[in-house]
Amino acid sequence: MEKLVIEGGIPLKGEVVIGGAKNAAVAILPAVILADKGEFVIENLPQIEDIKCLEEILKSLGANVEEVGEGALKIDVKGVKDFRALSEEVKKMRASYYLLGSLLAKFGRAEVAFPGGCPIGVRPIDQHIKGFEAMGAKVTIEHGVIKAYTESGLKGAHIFLDVVSVGATINIMLAATKAEGVTIIENAAKEPHVVDVANFLNSMGAKIKGAGTDVIKIYGVKELEACNYSVIPDQIEAGTYMVAAAATQGDVVLKNVIPKHLESITAKLLEMGVIVEEGEDTVRVYCKKRPKGVNIKTLPYPGFPTDLQQPMSTLCTIAEGVSIINESIWEGRFKHCDELKRMGAKIKVEGRIAVIEGIDKLSGAEVAATDLRGGAALVVAGLVADGVTEITNIRHIDRGYEKIEYKLQKLGAKIKRVK
Repeated sequence: MEKLVIEGGIPLKGEVVIGGAKNAAVAILPAVILADKGEFVIENLPQIEDIKCLEEILKSLGANVEEVGEGALKIDVKGVKDFRALSEEVKKMRASYYLLGSLLAKFGRAEVAFPGGCPIGVRPIDQHIKGFEAMGAKVTIEHGVIKAYTESGLKGAHIFLDVVSVGATINIMLAATKAEGVTIIENAAKEPHVVDVANFLNSMGAKIKGAGTDVIKIYGVKELEACNYSVIPDQIEAGTYMVAAAATQGDVVLKNVIPKHLESITAKLLEMGVIVEEGEDTVRVYCKKRPKGVNIKTLPYPGFPTDLQQPMSTLCTIAEGVSIINESIWEGRFKHCDELKRMGAKIKVEGRIAVIEGIDKLSGAEVAATDLRGGAALVVAGLVADGVTEITNIRHIDRGYEKIEYKLQKLGAKIKRVK
């Protein structure tokens, strides 16, 4: 077991390069299965545990996967002949459910072990199943395995999602690329990573229109081929470093970002009195005084992202006045608040609402990462706290943040990983 040890109270200063988007990459890698010929080169992949996990899953299915540089993979899928993804790696991560859409489109059937991931609330896959069934698939769940098959191939369908779901939007899109006819997804998710996956599929020869709006049309094609592709920058990693810069009253320039994707977090930081300057592919964040409290409600894109609610709650613990956070996406996303309370934070949680009374200083303590973004919130807390903070259970953090201690060390933080 490893832990992160942080000596707090040092303003972050300097430049940090943001990696590829986790939420795009974990859908793009399962999508390679759809190719009928050629070799992929996919670049700007984040160097995180979830990507290593997907590499192993692709290899277990028969793909040839080779590292060809930092954050770059060469993938040949002509050896993929199995429609079953049942390995232990599949059970470790939430995004393994994208294998369902890809395998179903490729082979007309798929068997995928029920996915795992962070315990942040009930995350049903009923909208995914609804989409597959609308396209003519039969879906059952037996002994922890999701089984889907179609006797006469997938057919285009008109699908209205009951709730805006990134996972269901992408999974239906994957399945529909080779379905006969046209598939229309209404009430589709509009997140940047949905657009990136659509762009990737179009680079393979798919015909997808409307990604980034709430109506996506997919015109089925017979054949797809491999392509070269570079994943977009990670808006959540970028947002986390923006929050850390503000919390430590530092001055940080983020490189390799798309400022438009960060508008909701930028707006909240400006409201708190933090200074944010946008460049073409950079953002500078600096803060010279204690930030002001703020009210936040998480919403699907372009609203405030649920994945940044937890790091932002840490910033609110040391802001002037009272902040109120309304978590409208995941009901289990305040577990990290108990850990922040160990560090002296004044937080009251009732259902999906957290009321945070800002204090001058957090104090270092031993805490445990409850999930991926909750772990990031504790890292930010450790950076601002008086004294030493030790964070255990950091496997959660490693699932979504590449080289986090190395990047923070370059910004002047006293942070180290110890066994």
